[in-house]
Amino acid sequence: MPRRAQEDTEPLLSSTHIDENDDQASSRKKLSYEEAVEKAGFGLFHWLLLVVCGWANASDAVEILCVSFLLPTARCDLHLTSADMGLLTASIFLGMMVGGYVWGYLADRRGRRSILVISLAVNGIFGAVASLAPSFWLFLLLRFFSGVGVGGSIPVIFSYFSEFQPRLRRGAMISALATFWMAGNILAAGVAWLVIPRTSLNAHWGWLNFQSWRLFVVLCSVPSLSSALIFRLFMPESPKFLMEAGRETEALFVFQKMFKLNNRCATKPFPVPGLVIRSKDDEVKNRATSGSRCQQFNHQLKQALDPMKQLFVGPLASRSVVLLIIFFCISFGYYGLWMWFPELFKRAEDGGSPCTNVSRVQNSENESCYPVKTAVYMEGFVTAASNLPGNIFTILLMDRIGGKILLSVSLVASSMSVFIIYVVKTKAQSLIMSCVFSGVSVISWNALDVLGTELYPTQLRSSALGVFTGVGRVAAIMGNVVFGQLVDSNCAIPLLMVSALLLAGGLAALRLPQTKQTELT
Repeated sequence: MPRRAQEDTEPLLSSTHIDENDDQASSRKKLSYEEAVEKAGFGLFHWLLLVVCGWANASDAVEILCVSFLLPTARCDLHLTSADMGLLTASIFLGMMVGGYVWGYLADRRGRRSILVISLAVNGIFGAVASLAPSFWLFLLLRFFSGVGVGGSIPVIFSYFSEFQPRLRRGAMISALATFWMAGNILAAGVAWLVIPRTSLNAHWGWLNFQSWRLFVVLCSVPSLSSALIFRLFMPESPKFLMEAGRETEALFVFQKMFKLNNRCATKPFPVPGLVIRSKDDEVKNRATSGSRCQQFNHQLKQALDPMKQLFVGPLASRSVVLLIIFFCISFGYYGLWMWFPELFKRAEDGGSPCTNVSRVQNSENESCYPVKTAVYMEGFVTAASNLPGNIFTILLMDRIGGKILLSVSLVASSMSVFIIYVVKTKAQSLIMSCVFSGVSVISWNALDVLGTELYPTQLRSSALGVFTGVGRVAAIMGNVVFGQLVDSNCAIPLLMVSALLLAGGLAALRLPQTKQTELT
């Protein structure tokens, strides 16, 4: 077996053997990707894959949301103003914007698995090192580099996972994968609740006062690092990518292992002699041109930008424009509001609406953060747990209703819930509506995850998701900066902006094509 094949398939596939010179097999019909996936069956392999990919998805949620939970205490130790807190929450999204397209492009060219390993490792390493940063600006920089890693793993994990799924189960399984974001959200809130209020965990290391929130930052990096290790040691490359790259033997190894795990009682091997693979002509086109280094660089730059150009040409153009609008609207709204929930809950600690009490917390950087008020983290945990009904609803109905309708309806409902958050006058009402927003908005994200993987062909799938999530990161940065600048002076403006943008995204979603139970191209 070639060395490259060995690296991509070990150790899951080490027990499988294929005779490439089997004359009898070569005379039989070769199967397409969809036919081979159906032949491999559905079972244990897919459930194990769901757990592994789900843990990676949860790790991204933990890394993104951990900043929002440490703000109520870290603002004192790092001497943060509200504007600084806006920059801090925006920093990881700036990194995700940079990493999203780069990692997505590399995943479409070099393979899903290797890029997942690298991006998850970057996320975890820089996230952990950030806990030792003594100053705000160094902490900000390290969070940016952590975001570069997150920007790669989020779009690639959905491309990778979807390319193992049979057509009739793809929507439900991708929805199930998306529910692990809720698990990461709950995990981050739960760990924050357990760790940050415990000042007994504080330590003084000469130049650094290691507060409990810093330990929380370290713990938030564990899921990413463990995910990188699992993918490196146990997971195979995507069979769809291998077929598109012309690596038939390696793709057959993957299908063999899928068949073996899904049909453990079967006595016969995987009944597919060969696969329909990508033409070698495409590989020749992708080779670097000869000439000077400058010419080679220009050629490589053109290749890197070519996927972005293809997204806005021909039949893909209209759906790409609509998805750009939707990603911008939902990212500005969701992340702009969600990252500030703990701070808003803190401002409503003594009763009343967060927006009516902002006058009491202006210039709050001089206010003591200790003793830590645990109710803030309890409320964050409850809000995170309220994702569960929306996730269950999506799993049950995604393949019946389709992502387009779910996306549009849930975005409109999210818009209404944010408007009501602005209208309510008590802390209890704010918490209830925050839970409603959490449960409804997660349906939008789940539907968008399904649509994003089904609307584009394999050679553009990760690049497309990278571009759209990159645009979403720009929107998330803007949302957090707007909240940081206005939350003290006029809280109504960012809330009403969020409501309006979510409504616009819901209406734009009606322009997307229906993809229910479609075949991957």
